[in-house]
Order: sequence, then structure tokens, then C-alpha cells
Amino acid sequence: MSEEKIYSFPKSMKNVNTHYCAGCGHGIVHKLIAQIMDELGIQEKTLVIAPVGCSVLAYNYLNADGLEAAHGRAPAVSTGLKRVHKDKVVICYQGDGDLLAIGTAETVHAANRGEHITVIFINNAIYGMTGGQMAPTTMEGQVTKTTPYGRNPQEVGWPIRACELLNTLEAPYYIERCAVYDVKHINQTKKAIKKAIQNQIDGKGYSFVEILSMCPTNWGVDPVKAAEWVKNVMEPYYPVKCFRDGGEKK
Repeated sequence: MSEEKIYSFPKSMKNVNTHYCAGCGHGIVHKLIAQIMDELGIQEKTLVIAPVGCSVLAYNYLNADGLEAAHGRAPAVSTGLKRVHKDKVVICYQGDGDLLAIGTAETVHAANRGEHITVIFINNAIYGMTGGQMAPTTMEGQVTKTTPYGRNPQEVGWPIRACELLNTLEAPYYIERCAVYDVKHINQTKKAIKKAIQNQIDGKGYSFVEILSMCPTNWGVDPVKAAEWVKNVMEPYYPVKCFRDGGEKK
């Protein structure tokens, strides 16, 4: 059997070397998005919007048209593009510092308007690109460059649960939290992303998929321990589940 038959590289993904650190979840999610684009036959009609952060170089890997947005503004840019190009599939790809810090207003209001976009949110509990500072999703007691003694909620607030926050709104059509720390959860994540994109194709409104991911470099652990930390520390606080499907809360 030829190598081509054993493994087929997604045509919606560029065959280039990655800049992501070993054990990072971004590359996993990029591949899932590319596979889904192939399966749905939407490569030529997809626009990928990435803002500032580790997500910013998504266009280096996804073989699709797109646009870079200012820090936190990806939902606003995605809104404008979708309203002008209603026939396109607009994927808004963001990290936690971007989506829940400088971009909180854009996130909440795009969801509250029920914009017909698909938001993919990578939650790795830290600022990755800038060197490991506390993010809105950093866990209680977690050590970062800006919380050397651990995150203290009495001083800096509690970790923000994005899915639960958006689920208080009336307009969102689909909200789900997933993870990529093992094969089972990667497969579940693919199903969730595919559903979120299919919802947009079908004109069903705003879809939001949060993905718990690893950041071994800034957490200061090896990739195996990072995956275990997502499972044992992050997931209990950020439960992996579907919060809303078809506009109905679960």
C-alpha cells in the first residue's frame, strides 16, 4: 500500500514546519479545522480570522483566505465580513487572553447579537505568545510570570468560564466546551467544530466552541504532564460538555 493511501494530508492545510512548541494544542486544532474544511468542501469559501496571540499565525497553516484582526477585535471583524459576504464561512479563531481580556466586549456582543459566525476559542490558561503572564482563564493558585505566588482571586478575580458566561445570553445557537489532551477528546472536539461550522452553513446563527489546550512551555512542564494537568486541574473547573444546542440550553 502506498504512503499516500495510508495517510492523506488535508488539502486545506499547508505542508510547512510548525512554530508551535512541542505539546501545544494549537496544531491539533488547526489540523481538525483543515480536515473539516476538506470534508465539507468549503476551502474556497472559508475565511479564517485570527487576532493577536499564539493564534495569530493560523494563516501560516490553514490553506484558506483570511484576515488578521487587531487584538481582541476578531469577533467585530468576523461580523463585518459575514454581513458583507453572507455566502462565506467565517471562522473566528482566538486565544484566551484575546477573547476574554481585551476582546471581552466584542465576544459578548457578537454572541448577544447572534452573529452567523463560528468562534473557536483556545483556552490554555495563560498568555502564551508574550511569555506566560496571567490570563483571564488562569487557574486559582496557578503560577505565572505575573502571579509568581499563584493566582489570588481576592486580588485579581476568578478564572472566567466563557461558555457559562455566553450561555446566559438568549441569542447563541450552539455552545460547547471540548479538550484535546487525548485521542478521545480530540475526536469529540472535531465533532463539535464540525457541528459549529455546519450550523453556519445552514444559517443557524452563532456557534461557540471552547477547547481546553496545553501550553507546556509556559506552564514549565513536559507535554505529558501538561496533558494530565488539563485533565486533572482545568477540566474540573471548566467542565467538558455541551451547554446549548439548537438554541436550547442543556
